[in-house]
Amino acid sequence: MTAARGRPTLTERRRQETRLEIAEAAAALFGDQGYEATTVEDIASAAGISLRTFYRYCAAKEDALTPVLTGSVVRLVDELATRPVEEPLTDAVCAAFGAPESARRLADTERARRLIRVMGEVPAIRMRWMGAGREMQDRLVPVLAVRTGAARDSLEVRLLASALIDAITVAMEHWARQDDLEDIAELTRRALDYLRVDELQITAGRRPPPPPAA
Repeated sequence: MTAARGRPTLTERRRQETRLEIAEAAAALFGDQGYEATTVEDIASAAGISLRTFYRYCAAKEDALTPVLTGSVVRLVDELATRPVEEPLTDAVCAAFGAPESARRLADTERARRLIRVMGEVPAIRMRWMGAGREMQDRLVPVLAVRTGAARDSLEVRLLASALIDAITVAMEHWARQDDLEDIAELTRRALDYLRVDELQITAGRRPPPPPAA
């Protein structure tokens, strides 16, 4: 149930805060000591909650990161939605990495890299990482439809959303495994340029010419 004008109720906001606190605690522990070495008890203790409360929000420890994954989805889409429609998509996406919240999460470079490696290497978490990517695609579709002028349900817009998320995911996973660290925004730009995402954005708004008359 939500309050007037669609705002979450106080109870729901508290639930969201608790979910995020659990996720932040799990992210820190997984990044610092690894997934296997981290127990549910560790996460609950770090979040300042009881085991009973933990299991009220998460069925297992791999579920603890879900708000981190889905939160990243929301922030990226929100950032893209505020960018000028005429701005190249690559520039708009790279700007999202400079947003205050993204910058804060990437400030502790080694922890962020370890966490991304955990997301890619632990099968149970990777499944949730892939699920978050699909959710990101679904959330991106209406934003990209506005940018391209194409229909939300068009094949072109969905392919553009898929290409965009895949490029970002691969860039982040590559960044997490590097010995000589590069800037994550620059890596993302290279990935998007390689896939010619800006050209795809332009093409998505075009309809193919009708077939010649028989």
